[in-house]
Amino acid sequence: MGKVIDKLAWITIKDGKFLAVRSQGKELFYLPGGKRELGESDEQALVREIKEELSVDLVPSSIHYAGTFTAQADGKAEGVSVQLTCYFADFSGELATAAEIEELRYIDSSDQPICSLAALVVLRWLKDQQRIR
Repeated sequence: MGKVIDKLAWITIKDGKFLAVRSQGKELFYLPGGKRELGESDEQALVREIKEELSVDLVPSSIHYAGTFTAQADGKAEGVSVQLTCYFADFSGELATAAEIEELRYIDSSDQPICSLAALVVLRWLKDQQRIR
């Protein structure tokens, strides 16, 4: 078993598409979220990361587990994988890029070429669940 990068990710869906983000200087889109800091619960870390990246507040009572997905980590050595523990949640505020995020976009299965490997795994699952087109 290689190295696993453990991350939390937020799934929000609108009009048959889900929200993905792209970092400055990168080409591929991924799910917004990030890593837990010491002592944080998944919910606390997700709320903090989404506020930092997208300037919105997740509604804590609406956060619910979606699934855990693993894929090869983009731009990392072979055998380095990323594990995304994904949650659905409602939010308040206006989505706006912040921190290292350069672009946000709602994507569906027609956007596979611009997705990171981990985002592709989630995209296929959402499509199988008939949550996105």
